[in-house]
Amino acid sequence: MRNVSFEKYVVLYLPWFIAWLLKDNSQTSYFIAWIGSFFIFYVSLSGKIKPLPADMPLTTQLMRPIFLAQVIFAGYMCCSSIFYYCSVLGYEDFHAPNEYYLVDNAKLMLTAQCQRYYCLGHAAFATGLLVFMQYPVQQKYYFDRSDPANFLLLTAISTLPVALLFNYIPGLSQFYYQLNSLSFIAGTLALAFAIPQQKLWNTLMCATLYAFNFYHAFVSGFKEPIIISVLVLGVFLYPTYKRVVIITFLPLLLTLFMLLPAYNRAFRQMAWTEEINVDDASKSALDATLNSQNDDDGNWTFFTYRLSEIEMFTKYVRSTPTKIDFYGTQLLRQSAQAIVPRVMWPAKPVTENLVMQRVYDAGVVYKGSNVSAKPAFIADAYLSGGGIAVFIALFLYGATAQLIALKAEKLFGGYLLGTALIFSGLFQVFWRGLSFEFLINSVFWSYITMLLLFKLFTTIGVLRRVE
Repeated sequence: MRNVSFEKYVVLYLPWFIAWLLKDNSQTSYFIAWIGSFFIFYVSLSGKIKPLPADMPLTTQLMRPIFLAQVIFAGYMCCSSIFYYCSVLGYEDFHAPNEYYLVDNAKLMLTAQCQRYYCLGHAAFATGLLVFMQYPVQQKYYFDRSDPANFLLLTAISTLPVALLFNYIPGLSQFYYQLNSLSFIAGTLALAFAIPQQKLWNTLMCATLYAFNFYHAFVSGFKEPIIISVLVLGVFLYPTYKRVVIITFLPLLLTLFMLLPAYNRAFRQMAWTEEINVDDASKSALDATLNSQNDDDGNWTFFTYRLSEIEMFTKYVRSTPTKIDFYGTQLLRQSAQAIVPRVMWPAKPVTENLVMQRVYDAGVVYKGSNVSAKPAFIADAYLSGGGIAVFIALFLYGATAQLIALKAEKLFGGYLLGTALIFSGLFQVFWRGLSFEFLINSVFWSYITMLLLFKLFTTIGVLRRVE
């Protein structure tokens, strides 16, 4: 934290402060808080608060937390609420309401209040990232391989079966998600190396592995894995093929956002409800999506209620502390319990049940409904202690992500293995912002996995100590 000018960080909080001053005018307050996140992106990513890392070109360090983690996490949290806000004002299918529509002012005030929390949380998150962002990293070890493309391919191929093995061992399934994600990142990074180097066999093997992962994402019933798989490949290819990536990947991501709501709705209906084979369900859902003449209603529902979690957030804010007291440190205590492996504590409470209890208590969903509506990280922060807890939790969130990324580069010989592979592969949870119990458990065991991989890499000579 050397040479930190804390007065500069006050600029990050100006949108939240102005929105708070104008809280009596809900529409103006919401809009200032919403556009305030774009302002935070601008001042943090332009180097106006703190100079960006200069140890390598910006296009080749996009996986560092200040870039990708901030854009995905804060962008989803803060910017996706605009459709719900428009819905509160009476807009439907992007059409303005008629002149007789009456806005629910109570709902509008809650929406603006939650957006102010989002803006405050984004500012705190960016502060945590920037305060602890210290590059270049003094490396203790260096990567001792002349051909990183082959090493990354080998890592992708070797970690995948190990991940699948962990999925079948009781109590160790969480390592499946970590190693499976690591295999995907390694394979995608290897593909980005192999294409410009024109390594035919590497490219074919990496492309096959990427197609395998994309297929599993496509039949998972969830949108996030599909979008992430395309986004990460685009980020890795961008330094070498800037124009091609912009021309192809940006329209592709936009198309996915437009088509995936209808596809996933049809796929889940057939695969989950009607129990149709996933391959048949996927083909039928894709045909139905591509041949649909008009699915504006389905897409508008997705944009309004599924793309953003602000509707659920308003329910938490409405019920706490009016009907339910703040939880204080209870959620942190439950998170500490969640870390303990069940093999060591057979009677450990089921984490899913602990998390869902506060969902039921707040009336977000009703007990017995076939829905898992776990609160987002910022919602848990608010439930723990209101606005001050949002500030503290999101600052620690950003600081933790940044410090782990620095540790990874220090141990694994720099950006390539440290951030692009290890941090992005094991700590993707920072991109999503889960409930306290799930996030803290995932970060803790991912950190343990990182240390175990470091020990493995030093033992087999992939990493050597700097003399």
